[in-house]
Amino acid sequence: MSLIEIRKRALNIETVFHEGGPPANPPLRMGSAIAVIRNPYAGRYEPDLTPFMAELRTLGHDLAQELADALGRDKVEAYGKAAIVGVDGELEHGAAWHEAGGWAMRAVLGEPKALVPAAKAVAATGYRLMVPLHYIHACYVRSHYNAMEIGMQDAPRPREILYGLVMATGGRVHSRLGGLTKDEVSVHDGQR
Repeated sequence: MSLIEIRKRALNIETVFHEGGPPANPPLRMGSAIAVIRNPYAGRYEPDLTPFMAELRTLGHDLAQELADALGRDKVEAYGKAAIVGVDGELEHGAAWHEAGGWAMRAVLGEPKALVPAAKAVAATGYRLMVPLHYIHACYVRSHYNAMEIGMQDAPRPREILYGLVMATGGRVHSRLGGLTKDEVSVHDGQR
């Protein structure tokens, strides 16, 4: 029997044309793909979460594929991941997404080197979470430090978990604060 029982999924795409300055050309597109699943460990302590983490890989791949297809895989420049655990669960149930969600995005996007930033929380139904993003090839590219909100009005219920992946087609619109640029990345270690 599978540990993953999906109640619902959602795909959200935002298009940012400007942030008060001149229109961006092309506009920035940001998206999230989320799934709400039953928490198989709600209300009890489970000492070994690795089977759950391994099974989440398929969900991670499906969400990453859907989101990359929606934005254009070759256009994705930033990413992040998140989990919101219902109040009958624990934070570690959300942390199971680190490997599953991060691995999935890297696989779908051609193995970029930068770690995938994350956010997680244990919270009530309807909670919204800001997901950090950064450049997929080097996490110190300042122009790509951004965030996108995820959440669902009816999730997660107390015995559920909401898992999400976020991608963007570029850095912040009108970024102009210096630092390492994506064109200056030279070490190819995921940092610089």
